[in-house]
Amino acid sequence: MKFGVVIFPGSNCDADCHDAILAVTRQEVRYVWHEETDISDIDCIVLPGGFSYGDYLRCGAVARFSPVMGEIVRHAAIGRYVIGICNGFQVLTEAGLLPGALYRNDCLKFVCKPQPLRVERTDLPFTHFYTTKQVVNFPIAHGEGRFFADPETLARIEGEGQVVFRYCTPDGQVTSEANPNGSLKNIAGICNEGDNVLGLMPHPERRCDRLTGGTDGKKLFKGLVESLLLKSISHR
Repeated sequence: MKFGVVIFPGSNCDADCHDAILAVTRQEVRYVWHEETDISDIDCIVLPGGFSYGDYLRCGAVARFSPVMGEIVRHAAIGRYVIGICNGFQVLTEAGLLPGALYRNDCLKFVCKPQPLRVERTDLPFTHFYTTKQVVNFPIAHGEGRFFADPETLARIEGEGQVVFRYCTPDGQVTSEANPNGSLKNIAGICNEGDNVLGLMPHPERRCDRLTGGTDGKKLFKGLVESLLLKSISHR
């Protein structure tokens, strides 16, 4: 299996993602410059956190037009995997690969802290190593992470089970007090209808080593590798 980590001008979590994925999965990982137009060698493309293009206009709005994004849209359309973390999640919504949008935090401040999350889906390649309603802890670091969607879109996301992670209390209660940014329904991460594109504001790559505070993020990347390996075996 091969991972690719996109570098946009302004990305600052690309090395974190690259090194965490390499350490956890022991699979090949390469950097993908935003001007590349061939990612056919990659099984899972990761859009990391940061401030792509300085977050001008709005977060992810300019990155959406990078040459590599056309390839990422095609990559997703044929069923290959895409993960957008923090700014990467913002880019995926701007590109139409995920529904909704990310607005400025309701507290109007940049929020940076460890954050409990409840796992809502465990039947995805990204999450099948977790248990249903398991509470994990990933750091958040964003100023515009408030998930928003119009009522019809929100009802569809909920009805079709596209919510993957929700902000919660340490014991798994989904409350307004546990919501760090005002996201509707405490939504922290969602997937597309095809279950192959994942976007989340928290940073799983920062929880892949005990030296950085914990290992809850390891299962996301390890689960994806196992799923792809099993898939390739079944297709032989």
